[in-house]
Amino acid sequence: MTKQAVADTLAAIWHIESAKVVSAVARITRDLGLAEECAQDALVAALERWPADGVPDNPAAWLTTAARRRALDLLRHRAQAASKHAGLAMELDAQHVIREADFNEALDAALDDDIGDDQLALVFTACHPLLSPEARAALTLKVVGGLSVEEIARAYLKPPATIAQRIVRAKRTLAEARVPFETPRGAELVARLPSVLEVIYLIFNEGFAATTGNDWTRPALCEEAQRLGRVLAVRLPDVAEVHGMVALMEIQASRLAARVDAQGEPILLMAQDRTRWDQLLIRRGLAALAHAESLPGALGVYTLQAAIAACHARAASAADTDWVRIAALYDALAQVAPSPVVALNQAVAIGMAYGPAAGLERVEALAGEAALRDYHLLPAVRGDLLEKLERLDEARAEFARAAQLAQNARERALLLARAAGRGRDCRATDE
Repeated sequence: MTKQAVADTLAAIWHIESAKVVSAVARITRDLGLAEECAQDALVAALERWPADGVPDNPAAWLTTAARRRALDLLRHRAQAASKHAGLAMELDAQHVIREADFNEALDAALDDDIGDDQLALVFTACHPLLSPEARAALTLKVVGGLSVEEIARAYLKPPATIAQRIVRAKRTLAEARVPFETPRGAELVARLPSVLEVIYLIFNEGFAATTGNDWTRPALCEEAQRLGRVLAVRLPDVAEVHGMVALMEIQASRLAARVDAQGEPILLMAQDRTRWDQLLIRRGLAALAHAESLPGALGVYTLQAAIAACHARAASAADTDWVRIAALYDALAQVAPSPVVALNQAVAIGMAYGPAAGLERVEALAGEAALRDYHLLPAVRGDLLEKLERLDEARAEFARAAQLAQNARERALLLARAAGRGRDCRATDE
């Protein structure tokens, strides 16, 4: 195998296995930044040795062992330095240098190989609420998703230096706050879980409906978020909202191939070819939704949104969609998590269930919402309802205003086409 072939193979393996490697090492170091450095050292070692030695039979185990050895060597060195320089003990402790007793404890922990719990701890650490949502997303994609800084930068259309800075600051913040590398328990888990779910769904949503740039969707981000959600679902089988979020992502992702044409132009929900929807993902999503609904407690935000997505998934055609049920589900969602965006989506559903005049009445009531002042979908929805009421001049003016506010190039082009009197079906509800 050529050196380039080994590098390509290693890159594929790293994308899949890096989170396991980092999490296994983080349990030893109790420092996410140091754990990632050790994992990167193992990656470099593999690049140097595998072309000559060949790709190991179990490459993930090779990388994990190499990273652990590197971590243990560093900790041993620091422990020895601490014992030789007892006078620097307080300073060393402030720098998170582990003494001999801690080193022995870390060595014992290294022999325990509960990878699943390690990965869950990694997710909770990367999504810590101390960090901003943007920093959480970048750090999660880097250390849990295995994406490079350049890949994350491309996904979010940011300079690599900006993403790198976010990641460095996030790791420094966690280290300075001495955030433990562990999965919280009991009440603390309940308190932290919304932050984790928020970050994962933020990543998914940016992939499903890109806010900026030239691409309507970014499937790679959706795939990463789905993978993270599945890890959570395996480790937290009795938490309804985890399964509700997985259900929502699986059902939404089932439509990705149908959301764009061969030229990458958007195809909106009501015009999509439903034979292109991924039936396997739909089955997975419906199964996750059924599991979430079977668990005790009231339905949460993600489960309710998954139930709305399921209404579309179960409809054989756009005309078969149960808009009355969708409107009722949005009413329930508005009670659980009231927001102007939920109210706007509810107005769309009401317009589909009970006629455009009823929907427009709801939209007009939102005109003064400060949170929607620069939200392009407010005039887009209003334009759609006005068009259905044959108030065409008003509708085109609304589409033009929506186009001015839209940041995604594909979406802007679609709205401009509607302003010119071409195209139908505004992006609505779960789109």
